[in-house]
Amino acid sequence: MRRLKRDQKVRVALTLNGRKLSAEAEPRMLLTDFIRHALGLTGTHVGCEHGVCGSCTVMIDGVAQRACLTLAVQAEGRDVRTVESLAAADGTLNALQAAFRNNHALQCGFCTPGILMSFTDFLARNPHPSEAEIRDVLSGHLCRCTGYANIVKAIKDVADAGA
Repeated sequence: MRRLKRDQKVRVALTLNGRKLSAEAEPRMLLTDFIRHALGLTGTHVGCEHGVCGSCTVMIDGVAQRACLTLAVQAEGRDVRTVESLAAADGTLNALQAAFRNNHALQCGFCTPGILMSFTDFLARNPHPSEAEIRDVLSGHLCRCTGYANIVKAIKDVADAGA
């Protein structure tokens, strides 16, 4: 294994939202910072930087993960999807995004990208969850604006529609 000096940068190549990209990162750079600052996508938010709030959730190889607990170098060769990947190229919202809009499931929107990514993964694995299961997944996200009721309703709407 090659030892790097503290300020030495490495090239990290990954597939981000279907595009092969690469940029330099310091070995200790978090994936959140890499996505936002090196690759220029700002939909992934940085909240607590401890994996508690969920606002940094992205999908890595199809699984929702906290980007603030992942080093950029750990994404080498991986498939990473951010909230920017959910809408169609023409800007048409996907079913989950539309349900959030239709049910007023967001206010300031800071937590929303992480919630959308978590439930994109969750609904793919469990397309017909109970309200208790939705609330269990939602417990991994902190929202300071809503009472979560409309978020749960939006997710239930998508699950009930079978989208």
